Amino acid sequence: MRLLWTDAARQDLVDIGDYIALRSPVAASRFVAELFDRTGILTSSPLAGRVVPEFGNVDIRELIHGNYRIVYRIVDETIQILTVFEGHRLFDAEIVD
Repeated sequence: MRLLWTDAARQDLVDIGDYIALRSPVAASRFVAELFDRTGILTSSPLAGRVVPEFGNVDIRELIHGNYRIVYRIVDETIQILTVFEGHRLFDAEIVD
């Protein structure tokens, strides 16, 4: 399987890093790297994440890392990372379109 980060998901990582860096620049870079690395499991185990409850579609899944949700979609032989967001925020369903 091929792993592809959408532009929106990459921007999410930048935004998360910027927010955490306000308190601790070192922690920010470490945590963003952890979020990025967490998705590595998907190339060999694309079904590792749970189905996103808001959709109930088996092709739209998520990994949880700390308080963050990493939402991805399985399309043929590609895993598309769609968004990364803090779990207390509302899920923006338009990201999936």
